[in-house]
Amino acid sequence: MKTYSQKASEIKREWYLVDASTMPLGKLAVIIADKLMGKSKVTYTPHIDNGDYVVVINAKDVKVTGDKMIQKKYYRHSGYPGGISELKLEEVIEKDPTRVIREAVKGMLPKNKLAADRMKRLRVFADSEHTHEAQSPKEIK
Repeated sequence: MKTYSQKASEIKREWYLVDASTMPLGKLAVIIADKLMGKSKVTYTPHIDNGDYVVVINAKDVKVTGDKMIQKKYYRHSGYPGGISELKLEEVIEKDPTRVIREAVKGMLPKNKLAADRMKRLRVFADSEHTHEAQSPKEIK
């Protein structure tokens, strides 16, 4: 019996819809990363990007457990000495709710050449309305 290795021409991508208000941020990021990598498919091949598209709605209503709204911090640096700035999770959700989900999913993906292409297939929307109705995504519960 030989090991199956998927070819790039055999890739079939599907669309999935996830509601961010139904589960905690960590569990949500794991499910999204799994779909983006294609690990839930039988034809998973590590060196081929055979993942699916994921549409996330209600990003502004994302749930977290404990005191993470106050204690969790997001950092960025300007590149100058002393140029670090930090924001609390609640401030980031107020400013750009899609950033929280994007960074959580990016942290769950492997750090390799395929990561950027996988992140391009993630579509995050702050509200319950999205622009991908024509693709008729399957809802993940």
